[in-house]
Amino acid sequence: MLELGHDDFEKLVVAELDVLPDDMVDGLENVVFLVEDRPEDGSLDLFGLYDGVDVTARDRYGFGELPDRIIVYREPHLAACDSIAELRDELHVTLVHEIAHYYGIDDTELHRLGWA
Repeated sequence: MLELGHDDFEKLVVAELDVLPDDMVDGLENVVFLVEDRPEDGSLDLFGLYDGVDVTARDRYGFGELPDRIIVYREPHLAACDSIAELRDELHVTLVHEIAHYYGIDDTELHRLGWA
């Protein structure tokens, strides 16, 4: 298990966001990325969460809506990884997975594509 404080973990998340393809992140509108220690249930088996209305269902989505949230959970990542390189890889997968949900791609399709 890796030991990494909240601020350093958040810097790694930002660094991984910066290396994602532009066409993946440029289309994100009204989305915030957050780092939290654990999911509400306290488990260590959920790495991230998309909380919002995906673009395929935004027909009634309008001005003044609260932003969608992509949450990356620090402690599950640290518990699953033995090195910074492994952590970076896992963060990359988590970010792609949660961003895919924003675009309306479900878990079944993500599994088929190898991103789940």
